[in-house]
Order: sequence, then C-alpha cells, then structure tokens
Amino acid sequence: MKKRILGFWEIWNMSFGFLGIQMGFALQNANASRILQIFGADVHELSWFWLIAPIMGLIVQPIIGHYSDNTWTRFGRRKPFFLLGAVLASIGMVLIPQADFMIAILPALWVGAGMLMIMDASFNIAMEPFRALVADNLSDEQTTKGFSIQTALIGIGAVIGSWLPWMLTNWFNFEKTSPEGTVPENLLWSFIIGAMVLIGSILVTIFTTNEYSPEELQQFENTKHIQDEAVKIEGEQPKAKLADIFEDFVKMPETMRQLSWVQFFSWFALFGMWVFAVPAIAQHIYGLPADDSSSEQYQEAGNWVGILFGIYNGISAIVAFLLPIIAKRISRKKTHAYALFAGGLGLILIYFTSNEYGLILPMVLIGIAWASILSMPYAMLAGSISPKKMGVYMGIFNFFIVIPQIINGIIGGPLVKYVYGNQAIFAIVISGVSLIVAGLLSFKINDTKDKITTVN
Repeated sequence: MKKRILGFWEIWNMSFGFLGIQMGFALQNANASRILQIFGADVHELSWFWLIAPIMGLIVQPIIGHYSDNTWTRFGRRKPFFLLGAVLASIGMVLIPQADFMIAILPALWVGAGMLMIMDASFNIAMEPFRALVADNLSDEQTTKGFSIQTALIGIGAVIGSWLPWMLTNWFNFEKTSPEGTVPENLLWSFIIGAMVLIGSILVTIFTTNEYSPEELQQFENTKHIQDEAVKIEGEQPKAKLADIFEDFVKMPETMRQLSWVQFFSWFALFGMWVFAVPAIAQHIYGLPADDSSSEQYQEAGNWVGILFGIYNGISAIVAFLLPIIAKRISRKKTHAYALFAGGLGLILIYFTSNEYGLILPMVLIGIAWASILSMPYAMLAGSISPKKMGVYMGIFNFFIVIPQIINGIIGGPLVKYVYGNQAIFAIVISGVSLIVAGLLSFKINDTKDKITTVN
C-alpha cells in the first residue's frame, strides 16, 4: 500500500495554516525587540528576553510531537493540536503590544515578556504538528516538493507580516510614533490583524485536509519495510510513553545526528539576526546611539527592518519552488550547503553597507538561505525516520533549533555589551560566520534519499 500522490493545490491547502503562523512569527521577529525596548529593555538585555522563544520550543515541541503521534480523535491526529496553538498564539499576539494596560499590576516590560512567552509556546504547539502532517501525508517522492510549498507559504506570510506596520502607516495613515513607553498604533493593529489571519489560515487547512488513520500509516510502514533503529524501538515498546522521548533521542537515526550540527550553526545565526537586526541597523546605518528606542528615526529604522525582513522572506518564497529542481540535479545536501553560504555572505555584507538601500542585496542572499533552512533539512529528515515516530522525531529535531538559540541568548547580550562595545552590528557578522560553518557541515550529511527526489 502506498500513499496517494497529491496535487499541487492539495499540498498548498495542507500547508496553508503555515501562512498565518509565519505571519505571526514575522511580526514577532521584526518587532519584538522594538516593543521590548519601548517598554524599557536595554539593547544588551534583548537576547535574554528572547530566550523565552527557544526554551518554549525545547519544552513544547517534543511533548506535542509525542502526543500527536499517539492521539487520534474524530477531528484527526494533528489538526486538534495546531488549532489549539493558533487560538492561544492569537491571544498573545493581541496582548503583547498592549502590555502597558497592565502597568498597575506589573511593569509593562514583564507583561510584554509574558505575552511573548505565550506566543512562542503556542506557535510551537501549532508548528510541530504541521511539519509532521506534511511528512504523514506525502510519499518520499513528494516530501521535498511538500516542504518547498510549505516554505513558499511561510515566505508569503512572512512578507505580509514584516511589511504590515509599514503598509498601515503609508497606505492607511496609522500613526508610527507614540508617547514614550507605549507602542505605536501601526504596530498594535498589525498584531491584531496577524492574529485574525492566523486563525483563518489554520481553519483553511482543517476544513480542506484529511489525515491518514493510524492503521493506514501502519500499513504504509509495513509496505515500505523500513529497517532503521526507530522502527525497532517501536517493535519493542508497543505502548508509547512520554518517557520514550529520551530513548528516541539517544537512538536517533544517523542522518538526524548529522543534520543536528548543521541546524545548530544555522539557528545560532538566525537568532542573532532576529534579536539584533533593529539595533544593529539603527546604529550602523542610521547612526543612532545604543540607548535610543523612542525617536522617530528609531521607528523609521524599525519599520525599514520590517521591509528588509519581508524582502528576504519574499525571496525565500520564490526560491522554494526552485529548490526541488536544484536538489534533483546536485543533491539536497549540496543545495543546502550553497544556500547557507549565500546567507552567510549576506549577513557579513551588512557590515560593509553604508545606506539602507544597500541592505537589499544582503537580504536577497539571506532569503536564499532561509528558503533552504525551512525545507531541505526536513525533507532529508523525513526520509530517515518511521511514520509512527514522525511527530516525536520532528519535535526532537527542534532541540537542535532551540539549543543554539538558548546559547546565543545567554552569551549574545554580554558579548554586545562587553566585547562589541554595544555595537550590535558585530553580532550580525558572527551570525554570518556561523551560517558558513553550517554550510561546510552540510557536505557531511548522509542523505540516502537524494536519488529518489523528483518533481511531481
């Protein structure tokens, strides 16, 4: 028994919820540092607040993956989890820019950090089952195409989210400045609109996508005769337990171990870019002091970072459709390596840029890397693990995304303060070097499924 070959629009609808998830992520990535600085955070403290995101991923994704692997309801296997995550994330999105309304109870900075925690935990609840759903529903021949379409939707959602504050100001005359300690009107409404889009896009996937039952997935597995360690574990332990996560971690497939180092350096780089992009560009391009978080020029810098983030995400949406073609010709691991090299070069080029428009080329290069980061590792991983363990291993794989972010979050702020002299641009340069290291490590991946990668 084999999985049905899905058409383009079936795969598109299956991943459509990711448009809303990534719109929320884009709003967070481009604006969370700005919001926290508005509420009183210093530039060297930003990475500590951003620790919330990877810690939530470290805790939430493996647990959600485990339970979504072993839960079946009349609504499906994965769908109940990402619906719950979407609802909770929407609440956090609506409240984070309005954290000052609770100032009588707690400082606005701490309320904002709390809403950031709710958002990140909820995004993780929604995101992990989406990754597993694509792997559940697609055959090996379509996994690269499936994750590439997912990447395209991620790019589209991120472009909208990144550009939304600018669009609300320039097209609809929303205020881009506000009294000190409060979030401007354009940011506030951007998060509210993002929350509505998140819920709507998730519902599109829920109403248009069917899931294979556990019995059908077992038949696929029996037909495929996967001979890997993950399947052997399942044969020995018919009744899954939460504690199995630790044993699964120890016995992860070889390909997953090799990918883990690539992911480590990739996401160390991305975290540095997301946290320090606004202060780095405000200081390095606009010439503002490190303690400026309320001037009109600072808000202009923040809005421009949103535009730049939209550019790299837009490029990723385009490149995502080319990745399966390139991977078929030169292999998935080489495709990923060259894309990471491009992103690393882009980040380093920011240091040598003197005006805001010169930042467009680096963002194009970063977009190439981002497209590959969101698809190639998951396509390589999906072919190496058992369908019955897809959710938990996708969750465990997230360890290698969040651990480097936690490390960067701990050391990034002190490095900016004590080593870089409060010049955040050097955190961006280090991120570029980290992406290049990830590219070199990609050549060591043993991707046994490259030969069957096709474009359907």
